[in-house]
Amino acid sequence: MPETTAPRRDDFRFFDRMRVRWAEVDMQKIVFNGHYLMYFDTAVAAYWRTLALPYHETMHGLQGDLYVRKATLEYEGSARYDDACDVGLRCARIGNSSMVFMAAVFRGEQRLVHGELVYVFADPATQTSRPVPPSLRAALDRFEAGGAMLDVETAPWAGLATETTALRQAVWAEELGLPEAAAPDAADASATHVLARNRFGLAVGCGRLVQGDGRIGEIGRMTVLQAVRGAGVGRALLAALVAEARRQRLQTLRLQAQRSAVGFYTRAGFSVANAEPLVLAGVPHVPMGLRLG
Repeated sequence: MPETTAPRRDDFRFFDRMRVRWAEVDMQKIVFNGHYLMYFDTAVAAYWRTLALPYHETMHGLQGDLYVRKATLEYEGSARYDDACDVGLRCARIGNSSMVFMAAVFRGEQRLVHGELVYVFADPATQTSRPVPPSLRAALDRFEAGGAMLDVETAPWAGLATETTALRQAVWAEELGLPEAAAPDAADASATHVLARNRFGLAVGCGRLVQGDGRIGEIGRMTVLQAVRGAGVGRALLAALVAEARRQRLQTLRLQAQRSAVGFYTRAGFSVANAEPLVLAGVPHVPMGLRLG
């Protein structure tokens, strides 16, 4: 897509949905022009999350960081208070040390603002440019080409114990303050585990399937790094666990869902069971189930 061509909706694979807030409207009762750069910047953060790439950890591993070299905007229309808008973002070109992102704000099919953001990959200490790492280039190209950003491995505990334990520690112990939920237990050794890794091989999510009596399986210890929630990691883990349950010819799946996650499991076909909610590790949980056959 040439830089001089205004982008269309179908030029973008990624969109970040936003709603105009009261504080973003000026005396003309339209969004103040400078806020569109904030909309673009917010979309950039969501873009990295969608790629399952925790920004700070990724840049630290690449020994660099991205700095804005140029930002341009072209205004065609105005968003107003409470408008629901989609911010499209696309990595349009990667040079030696620079990356060009095309961006646009749409209200429905109407393009209101478009522009580009030019980033330079550089040494964080000196802010001198460096070549864009091949691994980062490959991840961005893969996403824009429609490729998957996660690999999910299914294996016994011994094969995934180190990465799974580290994930649980980061989420359950450090983030949520529930160390008892992070520690390995007796069920881990006999369970089938799933682990999701991003394009850099970083473990970003895990879960397990414990087979019980009567062809009943129990899904548990679902864990996703905070920085990549919303990237589809949970969906990928759950799909792998359900597929494994079918492979084991289980007939029913059960799980205990945190109240905030009931909608997620409902969308995956689970239903709330006719049982009393439980409190696990001090957190209320809702029993849910799924019939497989």
